[in-house]
Amino acid sequence: MPNNRRNFLKNIGGSVALLAVGNAASANNNIPSSLIKSNIKVSANDKIRIGLIGCGIIGHFDTDTALKVPGVELVAVCDLYTGRLEGAKEKWGNHIYTTRDYRELLNRKDIDAVLVCTPDNWHQKIAIDSMRAGKHVYCEKPMVQKIEQGWGIINAQKETKKVFQVGSQMASAVGILEAKKKLQEGAIGELTMIQSFCDRSDARGAWQYSIPRDASPETIDFNTFLGEAPKVPFDAKRFFRWRNYKDYGTGAAGDLIVHLLTGIHTITEAKGPNMISSIANLKLWKDGRDAYDIFNAIMNYQGSDKHGAFHVTTRVNLTDGEGKGPFGLKLIGTEGVIDVNGNGFKLRTIKRRAVPGYGGYDSFDSFSNKQKEEFKKWYKSEYGDDTEGGYDLGKEMAFNAPNDYDDRLDHMIVFFNGIRTGSAIPEDASFGLRAAAPSIACNLSAEQLKPIHWDPIAMKLV
Repeated sequence: MPNNRRNFLKNIGGSVALLAVGNAASANNNIPSSLIKSNIKVSANDKIRIGLIGCGIIGHFDTDTALKVPGVELVAVCDLYTGRLEGAKEKWGNHIYTTRDYRELLNRKDIDAVLVCTPDNWHQKIAIDSMRAGKHVYCEKPMVQKIEQGWGIINAQKETKKVFQVGSQMASAVGILEAKKKLQEGAIGELTMIQSFCDRSDARGAWQYSIPRDASPETIDFNTFLGEAPKVPFDAKRFFRWRNYKDYGTGAAGDLIVHLLTGIHTITEAKGPNMISSIANLKLWKDGRDAYDIFNAIMNYQGSDKHGAFHVTTRVNLTDGEGKGPFGLKLIGTEGVIDVNGNGFKLRTIKRRAVPGYGGYDSFDSFSNKQKEEFKKWYKSEYGDDTEGGYDLGKEMAFNAPNDYDDRLDHMIVFFNGIRTGSAIPEDASFGLRAAAPSIACNLSAEQLKPIHWDPIAMKLV
């Protein structure tokens, strides 16, 4: 991507004007702030009737958000625990049809779209069955549990022409989209690396979710929950805390790194890394789980027509002792930094001086007095009187969404607009695989103790 930094500074009318304050002096503490507003609008509100498949935590979040979109109506709910079906009627009304069998929901002619909010091991099958049943699909991240499952969803979407969107809301978040604009404008020069993280400190953040007292083989269809996973005796912890187990989920990599990569791919328009290397550990939450609670990974992104080559480092730490959390992205360029946190970001820039300077931590002080004098004469003839060199810090700027902004709502609007008008779905099945595969590859790399090679264009392991 060409460096448009000069145009960027001109376009913002000097609001990030550089401060000539020495080699590395601090920028003004009074940070100018700009309010960023979403341009995502609801299209004509033809009624869309939805069904929810998987009425757990994220199922409630997604459904509540979907119902905020004008013209969206909940018709049916499917879950394998009867308590959730009872809770659905209590929350959304007795008229809601409930079932333990998602196929019964798909057979209903009054349902236009489904929210697939099940454990990861069911994503592919239910998504494909839903599209083939004529339903549009909003599928929670990661799109698949296993990399080889991705093309099944891609092909099903192409065959059925149904709208398919993955549920990682960073793809529609106003802060992410604004950060993309700043990167494209050349605000930080050429991108060189991205640091990303997700840190959590408490038990619920590490998926130790509450288990109802009536959990039993009578109230839960545990065999269906297992799907194609190995058969084991009934275990309520496996059902309600499925993210902790590799047989049903994808752990910290598939649940959280996939969010970070969604944001990174949206901002940079990258297709994905060609190499993923990670290390992981189970350090604190030794509660019977087999999923890691600490991840560190590095990924290599080759250059394309959209961006130059860059590296990504990413971590997930469910044992964090700082209590800061939760998500962060720092895009580091040759002339600045975009530091994304939540639905906003800070922009910091530098400008290198045209002269190199001398002295300080430099070989100049090791010269003989004669050589010092000769060097000074030469330097002055080459560069003039400025001996300091270094760089100047730009004035830091903050970009923030309104306090009541909801990126999940914007993401839902994108999905329903796609159904109503045929508008583009940025986080489609191909995008979903390109975010899920490198995330899942972090698991593979940690388990196999070697880098994983991925072709982000052909979307296959190599």
